[in-house]
Formats: sequence, C-alpha cells, structure tokens
Amino acid sequence: MTAPTRRLTRSYDDKWIAGVCGGLAEYLGWNANIVRLLFVLSCLLPGPQFLIYVALWLLIPKKG
Repeated sequence: MTAPTRRLTRSYDDKWIAGVCGGLAEYLGWNANIVRLLFVLSCLLPGPQFLIYVALWLLIPKKG
C-alpha cells in the first residue's frame, strides 16, 4: 500500500485572510495558530515576509 500524497493547498475551512497559514499547518501537521504566531513574530524581523505571504497566496492553489 502506498501512503496518500500530500499536496500543499490553501485551507478553505481554517483561514483568517487567505488560508495560507492554515494550508501550511495542514501540510506540516501543525496547529494553524502556531503557524500564524510564527508568521506574525517573523514580521517583527526585517525581511520580505509579507511579500512572501502574498506570493504564496497567489501561487498555492485553493483546496477544492
């Protein structure tokens, strides 16, 4: 038997803005609130975190 393949998709059920953090949490098997907290904390550091979020919003397909 083969394991089901995992696909990275934006979450439809567990989303606040676009479902990116919820989708990443589902893919990694983490709690979505932890992923959101890590994203918010990363925004306190210098870097393109917000642009990366927008890019993931555009590139990751919506769960359908």
